[in-house]
Amino acid sequence: MHRHDACFGPAHELRDKIARQEVTAAETCEMIIERIEKANPVINAYCTTTFDLARAMARDADARARRGGALPALNGIPTSIKDLMQTAGVRTTYGSKVHEHFVPDEDDVTVARLKAAGIVMLGKTNTPEFGFSGFTKNKLFGATLNPWRLDRTPGGSSGGAAASVAAGMGPLALSSDGAGSIRHPACFCGVFGFKPTFGLVPIHPRIGIGAETITHYGPITRYVRDAAMMLDAMKGPHDLDRHSLPDIGVRFEDAIEEIPEHVKIGWTADLGWTKAIDPEVEAAVGDAVAKLSRHGWEVKPVKVKLKNPEQFFYTWTVSNHKYDHREHIKAWSRDMDPDLVRMASGGYATCFDYLRCIEKRSQFYLDMVGIYKAHDIDVLVTPTTATTAFGLDVMFPPAIDGKNVSPTGWMPFTFMCNQTGQPAATLPAGFSREGLPIGMQVIGRRLSDALVMQVSKAFEDVAPWQGKRPDL
Repeated sequence: MHRHDACFGPAHELRDKIARQEVTAAETCEMIIERIEKANPVINAYCTTTFDLARAMARDADARARRGGALPALNGIPTSIKDLMQTAGVRTTYGSKVHEHFVPDEDDVTVARLKAAGIVMLGKTNTPEFGFSGFTKNKLFGATLNPWRLDRTPGGSSGGAAASVAAGMGPLALSSDGAGSIRHPACFCGVFGFKPTFGLVPIHPRIGIGAETITHYGPITRYVRDAAMMLDAMKGPHDLDRHSLPDIGVRFEDAIEEIPEHVKIGWTADLGWTKAIDPEVEAAVGDAVAKLSRHGWEVKPVKVKLKNPEQFFYTWTVSNHKYDHREHIKAWSRDMDPDLVRMASGGYATCFDYLRCIEKRSQFYLDMVGIYKAHDIDVLVTPTTATTAFGLDVMFPPAIDGKNVSPTGWMPFTFMCNQTGQPAATLPAGFSREGLPIGMQVIGRRLSDALVMQVSKAFEDVAPWQGKRPDL
C-alpha cells in the first residue's frame, strides 16, 4: 500500500483491506507513525503519542483478521483521542498544568467503545486548557498550528484533532463540542466534523458541571462514511450518563448510502443577528449549498429572525467556568491560561440571572423548532464560521469585513446548536484567496442525525474535497 493511501485514504476502505489482510494493520500503523514523526513537530497536533500501544493494538487487529470470523467495526483503524477524554494508563491533562501528571485508571465510556470496536490508538490531541476557547494553545504543550497556514489557528477546542486529520496523521479523531469545538477546527482545517444530537454519544466521566448539558462527542474525519462508521461504534445509552439517549435504531453507515428523494433545504447567511461575515465565506457557502439542488432537492434562501442568544450564552459560559475552576484559580492561576483566569474570575451571576438564562435557552430551542416549521424545511444551512482561520496570537478576531465584532462574532452559527442540542455537521465548501478552508454547516432537527449525515454524503458526492491537502 502506498503511504498516501494509508495517511489520506478512506478509513472504510482501509478497514476492508485489513479484514482481507491485503494490507496489515501493523504496516498501516507504521506508515502513519512515520507521518506523525514528520508532520507533528511542525504543527503540534499530538500532545502525547502512544506508539508502543498502537503497535500492540495493530498486532491484535491483524491476529483477529487472520483468525477469520466477525470482526469489530473499526478493526485496525488508527485513531486519535482528544486530551479532554480519559484514557486508562495514558496521561490525560485537559491541556492544563493542573493535571500535568494525571494518569487515569479508567477509559471514558466512548473511548472504551472505540477500543472495543478495534481501533489502534495513536495518542492524545492538543486542546486549549479545559477546552475553554476557540483556539488551541496551552501552557503545557504550546500552540497547535493550522496545516494550511502555519501562522493561523486550527480553531478549538478540538484543534489538535482536526489538524491531525487534515495533515494525514490518522483518519479518525474523537473530538468534543461545547460551542462549536468540533465544527470550528474541522472548518478551519478543511475536513468533515459532526456534532450529533445531545446525548446520542454518552459521556463519562465528566470534568466539572459546566459542560453537563452542552457538550457533545463526535468524529472528525476526511470522509463522511468514516464519520458514520465511527458514530455507529460510539452511539447508544450508558447507565453512567443520565443524559444518554436510547439507541435510535439507525446504522449510520447504511443510512448514508440512501439519498432521500425529497429534502427541503433552507439557507441563511445571518440567522437574523450576525453582525458581519467575510464576503468570500458567504459567496463560497452560497455556491456550495446550490450544488445540493443537483439531487433534485429544493434549496431556497430563508429569512430567519431569531433573537441573539449571545448574552445568555455569555452568562451560561462564564458562570460555569467560574464554578468549575474556582479552586484551580486559587492554587494555579499563574500556571493557567490568562484568558481563562480572567473569564473565570468575574463576578457571579445571581440565581435570578442564571435561571433567566435557562429560561431563554428553553425559549430559543422552541424558536429554532419554529424556523423549520415556518419555512417548511428539513435542514438549515449556514456558514460554519463567519471568517476563515485567524492568527495564532488572538483569542478572537476583533473585526470581520471591516466591522467590529464581539468575542463570538466569528462563530455566530455554531454555539446555538449546543444550547438546543441539535445535530450539526461542517463540510469543506472551498478555499479563500489566501488558500484557507471555508466551511458549510448543515443543521438538522433534534434526532435527525441520519438526515444530516445523508445530506453531508450527498454534498460530498457532488463536491468531493479530499483531493486537496496541505503541503507539509
